[in-house]
Amino acid sequence: MPRSKRRAPADMSAPDDDRYPTKRLRNSTNSRRYSRLDEVSSFSQKKCLTWFREYTCPDEPEVLGPEGMEKFCEDIGVEPENVVMLVLAYRMQARQMGFFSQEEWVRGLTDLQCDSIQKLQGRLEQLRCMLNDQHSFKAIYRYAYDFARDKDQRSMDMETAKAMLQLLLGKHWPLYAQFSQFLEQSKYKVINKDQWCNILEFSRTINIDLSNYDVDGAWPVMLDEFVEWLKASRDKSDIS
Repeated sequence: MPRSKRRAPADMSAPDDDRYPTKRLRNSTNSRRYSRLDEVSSFSQKKCLTWFREYTCPDEPEVLGPEGMEKFCEDIGVEPENVVMLVLAYRMQARQMGFFSQEEWVRGLTDLQCDSIQKLQGRLEQLRCMLNDQHSFKAIYRYAYDFARDKDQRSMDMETAKAMLQLLLGKHWPLYAQFSQFLEQSKYKVINKDQWCNILEFSRTINIDLSNYDVDGAWPVMLDEFVEWLKASRDKSDIS
């Protein structure tokens, strides 16, 4: 009886990918995916600076001014008055509203790891979420005072102060509308830093009905006057 032919052994030296084409395709796909992720996640300071230059003029290449700021906001799809721009300025530690220096730009965007429009757009929600954290909000609120005030003045002019208070407290402080009305008819033309900081503390701690307001507390006179004005306004409403 003839002996059956022995089957030749498989070539054990052949790479796994050659014997399993599906695996080879999967590995290739994974490599491309990781390559794209690396490309997205990697940060280039050179690219960041090139992006900055798109918004500056030859006369002042190291300063992004109001015109450049307008184009920058348009590119990232955010209105200049949007509160997220204040948060971005805070991350850059920008000194003057409407301007970013090259140093501030690089510092802030390196921290955020953003060197393109698309990357920054992907970070906007993260920046907005900072406002939901009590400690971050307080830091941003305090930063806003020095950021927005005229650097030639120790205090913030009232128009700027009202705009910033609307931006930061308008949607979250139930008494904001009444406080804004009070400022409109008050004698105050500026707000100093102590008043600014205490407005936030007042908005966080004092009840809408003012039941926990201590007349002997260490509140600025401005807030004492606001409480008196508000109580008088409510009394008039009750009578009418």
